[in-house]
Amino acid sequence: MAVVLGGGVVYVVVCLAQVLWAARLDQTRPVQAIVVLGSAQYNGVPSPDLGARLSHSLALWRRGLAGHVVCTGGKEPGDNYTEAEAEADWLSARGVPRKSLLQVMEGRDTWQSLTAVATALHAMRITKVLLVSDPFHDERIRLMSASLGLTPYVSPTRTSPIRGLALVPYFAKETAEVAVGRIIGFRRLSEITAR
Repeated sequence: MAVVLGGGVVYVVVCLAQVLWAARLDQTRPVQAIVVLGSAQYNGVPSPDLGARLSHSLALWRRGLAGHVVCTGGKEPGDNYTEAEAEADWLSARGVPRKSLLQVMEGRDTWQSLTAVATALHAMRITKVLLVSDPFHDERIRLMSASLGLTPYVSPTRTSPIRGLALVPYFAKETAEVAVGRIIGFRRLSEITAR
């Protein structure tokens, strides 16, 4: 029993180290599409966290690193806008042509959103992507995207309002989800957490 418990502790510590390491990475490079991971929006107005992701995505697009920006995320009951719509409106208002924006409005969690994104991008013969989110999210979204047949690189925002001690629960959650997702699969984890 002690061996199993000890092995479990080591496994979780390794997952934490991987999440922390991934949060330090910036793999920015030319790709086929930039994928903005969704976050809260308020009646079409991006939350500060989503705004930081959008600002970074806009900067990447202005550098000419991709021809497409993929806006992701569905909506909660009662919302008038999806996260993807709020993202696309924000980017369009700042000069990104609508023809360069792909709205993927499916998904109530990261797995569902990335599954819908992968389906849409494969149909366009796009596989090489830059994933834009908060740094603590990077290991999980990279693993998920790779399992869905994409070639993912992470390019996190460094201006997120989530900072300092407020990061602790986010890193804990990501570590738990990476640890469990690797064992049972991220699709299964999404199904369980949706219940």
